[in-house]
Parts: sequence; structure tokens; C-alpha cells
Amino acid sequence: MNFLVKRFILFCLLAISFPLLAQDVVRLATTTSTYNSGLLDYLLPHFEEQHANEVQVLSVGTGQALRLGQDGDVDLVLTHAPEAEAAFVEAGHGIEPKGLMYNDFILLGPPQDQLNLYEARGVLDAFDQIRASNQTFISRGDDSGTHKKELELWNRSGGLPEFSRYQAVGQGMGRTLIMTSELQGYTLADRGTWLAMQEQLELEVVYEGGIDLANPYQVILVNPERHSGINHSGARKLQDWLVSPEAQKLIDRFSVNGEQLFYSDAQ
Repeated sequence: MNFLVKRFILFCLLAISFPLLAQDVVRLATTTSTYNSGLLDYLLPHFEEQHANEVQVLSVGTGQALRLGQDGDVDLVLTHAPEAEAAFVEAGHGIEPKGLMYNDFILLGPPQDQLNLYEARGVLDAFDQIRASNQTFISRGDDSGTHKKELELWNRSGGLPEFSRYQAVGQGMGRTLIMTSELQGYTLADRGTWLAMQEQLELEVVYEGGIDLANPYQVILVNPERHSGINHSGARKLQDWLVSPEAQKLIDRFSVNGEQLFYSDAQ
């Protein structure tokens, strides 16, 4: 066999192999809370050890994660904004949403909470007191699931937050917590990121509990009929594993300083 023939055969083999290798990568768009908490760094190596897939994680706000799915730039999404997720599926961008886990949102503030918000009649009353007294409030302002929940609570407590010491910073949860701590203000956070970062912060939980602060997460496949180039088989494999008994037990075992961050909730 001469040299040119060998080169031709090698070229053909590489041309066949590269698309197959590309299919081994699964692109997951998810929220900063699952990244900042350390959950995915804990979970995904278990999946990758058992399957011929590498998971590439894009950690962004829920709104941006859903837009990445809509544009076919990822294979599946893991988010926590029920209304936005329902619209994503209803519009045909996503299919087969599955409940994965939950934790809750909490209201954080300075250790010397002059408003005594732990005595509030509910989280809506707490938000109303922050607005009425013009306290410093740091909002993620990034169209994330946490930001969507925060805006919902403001609206339900009396309208948009138009007081002068309200700041929308366009940052992820970790950076928002650091800024809130530095300014000794208030913010809404997911409990997982708070537990992972609390030792770095001069903040405390000033209000928690109740159905208004529930924070469920779903994992949704991007619709392969909209985007033929996505790795649908790999995405389904990852989704199936995340809701499996094995992964659900791992979610329940994940903790920071003895505190459980998420609770399994596969349907």
C-alpha cells in the first residue's frame, strides 16, 4: 500500500471518528447556584465514570440558560424558575421536564438587623418593610431564577422596588452575596449558595420558611426537532441518571459543614 493510499484511509478514519467523539460531550446549561454550591463538581464525576460522556457545564442565570437551550447551544438545562420553564416547554424549545430536587430561598441581612425581620408576618411583609425604610438591598439583576423570584416577591408586596438604595448589580449569586456583605445590606439568596459561602460573609438569615420561598429545580431536554445538531442521546442519558435512585441519594448526601444543601425530588 503506497503512502497516498495510507493517507487517504487515515483521513477517512479521522473524518468518521471526530463526529463520534464530539457526541461524547454533553453541554449542560445550569444556574450559578448549582455551581457555586459545589453540587455539580460533586455529582458529575460519578456520571462521567460510568458513561462515555464528558459534561461541559455553562453556569449562568436561569434566563440565560433557557435562551441557550432555545438557541440550541446546549443539550439540556437545569434551572429553577417554574413559570419560565413552563413557557420554555410550551413554546416547544424543551421537552420532558423532570423534577430533580429542591431547597429554598432565604432573606439575608446584616447581623444587626434593625428591622427585626424575623418577626415579620411573612416574607412579603419583610420585603415591604425593607422598601418602606429604604434599606440597602442588593439584587442579582441578572434574569436568574433567584432574580425572577425576588421580582415576584416585590410585586406581590406592593410593586416594583423603586426606592433609592435598591441596587441591581447584574451578577451571579456568589458575587452578589459578597457585595451585600460588604455593604451590610439585604438580599434574596438560595440556601445552597449561602451554606457554601456563609463563613466568608458578615450576614445572617433574617427571614426564612413558607411556601413563598420554595425553590424547586427541574432538568429539561432541549427539543431535538428544533436543533438537529445537539447531542440528544447524551442529554437523555444524563437526565435519566440525575433522576435515578443513585443520583438522588447523592444529592441528599451532599452537604457543607454538616448542612444538607439540596433535597431530592425526582418525580
